[in-house]
Amino acid sequence: MRDLADTARQWAAEGRAAVLARPLTERGFGARQPADAMLIDADGQYHGRLYRGAFDQRLVAEACAVPPGHTARVCEVAVHQEGVAEAGLTCGGQAEILMQPLGAVPARWWELLGAGADVALVTWLDEGRTHAVSTVVTPDEAGDGPDVPPQAAVQARSLLARYRAGREVHAADAGLVLIETCPSVPHLVVVGGGELAELLVAQAGLLGWLATVTRTAQDAAELLAEHPAAACLIMLSHEPDVDVPTLRTALTSGIPYVGALGSRHTQARRAAALLETGLTEAALARVHGPIGLDIGARTPAETALAICAEVLTALDGPE
Repeated sequence: MRDLADTARQWAAEGRAAVLARPLTERGFGARQPADAMLIDADGQYHGRLYRGAFDQRLVAEACAVPPGHTARVCEVAVHQEGVAEAGLTCGGQAEILMQPLGAVPARWWELLGAGADVALVTWLDEGRTHAVSTVVTPDEAGDGPDVPPQAAVQARSLLARYRAGREVHAADAGLVLIETCPSVPHLVVVGGGELAELLVAQAGLLGWLATVTRTAQDAAELLAEHPAAACLIMLSHEPDVDVPTLRTALTSGIPYVGALGSRHTQARRAAALLETGLTEAALARVHGPIGLDIGARTPAETALAICAEVLTALDGPE
């Protein structure tokens, strides 16, 4: 969804008639990107993709069939077993696709997506599935709309706190509520160089995360401050004038993950120095060290995988 923000804002500025299409309910299809969506204009041009393009042309036709005055239309799509290989999917499935005119989607949704912010969209759909009302929710704003149940906004903020993009549908009075979450992309701030740093950047790329390698405490502090809600510190450096001030900055800024590579001696040296700066034992307990999940990693590549797995686990269940 986030990759559609620039196109959506451009089309809206041009006054172009268009539809936002995304799954309302689905079953099967195997693993896929949970925030996938499509923008389709009245001439059949589209951006984005659903289910590896299996239904692109069908959805273009459905988008053009949204009746005037309606703010929603729901169509059903399905891939049966014989069509799985042709579509390039893991397995067959079926889904209901919500078509919503671009003008019915809050402009602020696209603005916040384009800015890389944590944001959710709560959409109430009436029983007839012909009208929809959408409200933007952020971690700091309730986003209670006239037709949006308050508990939906609470659930949206809870999902944002798990740093996972996704969609949920809940039954509501006289209709359904669709909750779509697009949290900030995790940003690994890797302090220190070498092969492991390079492999962490590569592993982060596979996950769709950002990763930046730096060697100085000042640069690390600036990177952590840019997007603190999504920043994750990976301390590889063993230099006292780098690791201690950077770890202190991370632990006092409230970022969701702080990990430090090093022997027991190195970890003890860091802990003692951090206590001298005024940090408490409770704060030091937030440092993941030894770093990475215990998956039996022995090679640098396996260690990078273990570290990213631990970051993912921490983001999914904040401490």
